[in-house]
Amino acid sequence: MAPFKAYLIDQKDGKTVAAFTQLGEDQLDKGEVTIRIANSSVNYKDALAATGAGRIIRRYPCVGGIDMAGIVVKSSDARFKEGDEVIATSYDIGVAHHGGYAEYGRVPADWVVPLPKGMSLFESMALGTAGYTAALGVVRMEQNGLRPENGKVIVSGATGGVGSIAIDILARLGYHVVALTGKESQADYLKGLGAKEVMLRSGLDLTRIKPLDKTLWAGAVDNLGGDVLAWMASTMQQNGVIASIGLAASMSLNTTVAPFILRGASLLGIDSGYTAMPLRHKVWERLAGDMRPAHLASMTRTVRLSELPPVFDDFIKGQARGRVVVDCAA
Repeated sequence: MAPFKAYLIDQKDGKTVAAFTQLGEDQLDKGEVTIRIANSSVNYKDALAATGAGRIIRRYPCVGGIDMAGIVVKSSDARFKEGDEVIATSYDIGVAHHGGYAEYGRVPADWVVPLPKGMSLFESMALGTAGYTAALGVVRMEQNGLRPENGKVIVSGATGGVGSIAIDILARLGYHVVALTGKESQADYLKGLGAKEVMLRSGLDLTRIKPLDKTLWAGAVDNLGGDVLAWMASTMQQNGVIASIGLAASMSLNTTVAPFILRGASLLGIDSGYTAMPLRHKVWERLAGDMRPAHLASMTRTVRLSELPPVFDDFIKGQARGRVVVDCAA
């Protein structure tokens, strides 16, 4: 294997620095499966890691990118063979193990998922961790009783990757989806994904959240945390379910137990990083089947590996929309 291009994140004098470099095969991390990476993606977590805006990287230096999809070129594990198309996301990838922003990667076989039938490598990264997390949230909500006939489902952080895909998936499954956003200009985009209603965060008074407010939602997908999540909890219907996925607004949650003990609401923590493999396989299979987003192409744009740095700034500044796929072969 000839030296290959990689986007390496390091720390110097206490500051995060990231740059393109050349790596050799002997510099890849340990693992049973070596992958020629076709595509990766950009998630909010990737932007935090690459810019140092969040304490994401646990080992320096580290190739960024928490997602990768490509073709197996070497495998010492019987589950995978040369030529297999595979996906690897989550676990330590891109934070403590060299990630997807490179032409090649090597990972433990236990982190690898076969590409589902009917899904392309590009589509798998148009979904990526964001799509997987959105789908996992919906699966967990279904397991806790959510059904389309129960009522409306609200999605916060609606224009982001997780939010956009969650809206699309829920709409396809027959739910009445309400998109909560701070971007009035994106209403048409959100309705195009399947949202029946668009609600603006500016219309909420988050300074006066009641322990129990008017019941509005059978389900909620929250990407923000903080006061928005507290308001969602206070407005859940009887036996409503909330999938807590992100913390783009705040890690804090100031609420009461009232929604949970008086209305039977459930707050589900969605950890996509260390999902057990049987469930991980099930979620990816559903993303290729009944949960396949109908508008994935319209919410996705592609950048070359060399075009990554400005993309991170868009995420940090809250200017990103939908999904970004990285062409690692370009």
